[in-house]
Amino acid sequence: MYNRIILIGRLTRDPELRYVPNGAPVASFTLAVDRPFRDQQGNRETDFIDIVAWRKLAEQVSQYMTKGRMVAVEGRLQIRSYETQDGQRRKVAEVVADGIRFLDRGDRARAAAAPADTGMGDEPAQGGQDEDVPF
Repeated sequence: MYNRIILIGRLTRDPELRYVPNGAPVASFTLAVDRPFRDQQGNRETDFIDIVAWRKLAEQVSQYMTKGRMVAVEGRLQIRSYETQDGQRRKVAEVVADGIRFLDRGDRARAAAAPADTGMGDEPAQGGQDEDVPF
């Protein structure tokens, strides 16, 4: 079985960094991805996809990524369910990122300090929940 996804889009907001009880950092953000076709009025529809990054990748995401930046995200699709406070079952789909690559320059001062690549390239992407990014 194989579960890989690659998305290119823009951040809809700055990433939110938090720490889970065991101390691992986790960053979450939403990526706006345009569909490759237009509707009858000539407009493109956009999908808003939740992205989650863990550990070192999460820290890098929160440090260097900002609203509006264009990025490529590689990871796996995760469907999880939870129960609301009023007892209803809900499902959520999100992409757990293994690697993220900046596709635009963004703010020059921040871009100069940012790593050029956060895991996507010729080598397999790394840095998911179970391992750290190799830099």
